[in-house]
Amino acid sequence: MTGPMHAGKALLATLALVVLAFTGSVSRSASCPPSSAPPAGEADRKAILQVITDMQEAWNRGDFRGYMQGFKNPDVVFVSGGRFQQGWQGTLDHYIRDYGASAEVRGTLHFHDIQVQLLAADAAQLISRYELDRPQHPQYGINTRLMRKVAGHWVIALNHVSSIETPPPR
Repeated sequence: MTGPMHAGKALLATLALVVLAFTGSVSRSASCPPSSAPPAGEADRKAILQVITDMQEAWNRGDFRGYMQGFKNPDVVFVSGGRFQQGWQGTLDHYIRDYGASAEVRGTLHFHDIQVQLLAADAAQLISRYELDRPQHPQYGINTRLMRKVAGHWVIALNHVSSIETPPPR
C-alpha cells in the first residue's frame, strides 16, 4: 500500500513507538532505587529558608538594606496595605520612613509557619505568618511570596502582606 493513507499510518505507528519508548524510560527511572543524594529541591528549600532567616536577623538588628537583600532588585513587586510600593528602592524608603526611627518603632520580627512549594527550578511559592512585636501598633499577618532564583540566588520577586493589629486566635 502506498500513498497518503500509508504515510499517515506509518507516521502514527512511529509516534506510538516514540510515546511507548518515552513512557517506558520514565517508568524505569521512577522505579530506580533512591540514591544517597538529598531529594531534588531540598537544597533549594534550605536556601529559601536561609534567605528568610537572614532577612529576619537583618530587620531585628535595624539593617534595612540587609533585609532588602532578600528582595529582587530593582523590580520587586511589593503589595501592602492595599497599595503597591515603588520597586526595591520604594520598599526600602518605606521601611526606613515607617520603621526606622528607633528600635521600639522597628520592633522585633518573627517569621513562622513557613511553607515552601517549589514550582520550577527557578520559582517557588512561600507562605508564612509573621509577627512584628513592638509596644505600639504590633502587627500579625501573612506573607505570600513568589521566590525566583536569579543568578543562582533565591530572592522575593513578589511579596504580598496581609496584616492586622490584633493577635490571631491561638
